[in-house]
Amino acid sequence: MQITAVERHPQRRSRVLVYVDGIAAMEIARSAARTRDLRPGRATTREEIDAIIAAEQRREALATAAALLARRPRSERELRQRLARRKTPAPVIDETVARLYAARLLDDAVFAHAWAEARDRTSPRSARLVTAELRARGVRPELASAAAVAGIDDDDAAYRLASRRTASMRDLGYDTFRTRLAGLLRRRGFGWSVVQTTVERCWREAAGDARSDIDATAAGPEFRR
Repeated sequence: MQITAVERHPQRRSRVLVYVDGIAAMEIARSAARTRDLRPGRATTREEIDAIIAAEQRREALATAAALLARRPRSERELRQRLARRKTPAPVIDETVARLYAARLLDDAVFAHAWAEARDRTSPRSARLVTAELRARGVRPELASAAAVAGIDDDDAAYRLASRRTASMRDLGYDTFRTRLAGLLRRRGFGWSVVQTTVERCWREAAGDARSDIDATAAGPEFRR
């Protein structure tokens, strides 16, 4: 067997197609082709080609996984799904996941806590809903629940979410205020007792703010200064 051509990949500039006996035998990184001295006229074997393909699959899978994890933490299932979409062979996925665990770059417990913290900070929701989101991403139930319970206080999260909307609803009547705010809280997974307590607290605060504005207006410009 002999390498008959090494051509640039038509869509991926960093990669080349290696032809053996006139047939495209593998796609490989240009740098790897140089390192392995893959050039026209060089003799090769089926065993060498298979070994190069396997090594390239492992290298690319690890590079892809590292790039994904650099953007944000991910669960094992998410990572496996992304690699599978790239048609990475199952044994290579298994090996890549094992290497990431060994390097402590992949850890579902760490991912779960990071997810719960990010959700609570940017888009408050109940611990129950966060648990469900984590389980949907393949995190084991006990890890998902532990992360959500440890990182989220439903009363506090509900109030932080509701208080962001209260100012825009101050002029609504109580029934409309309650319906809209309760609907928002329920969609974020909060239980009815938390919803009721939060709605009443925000209504009292909104009414108090409105009363303060009226008093300040009645007191004249000296008071407002």
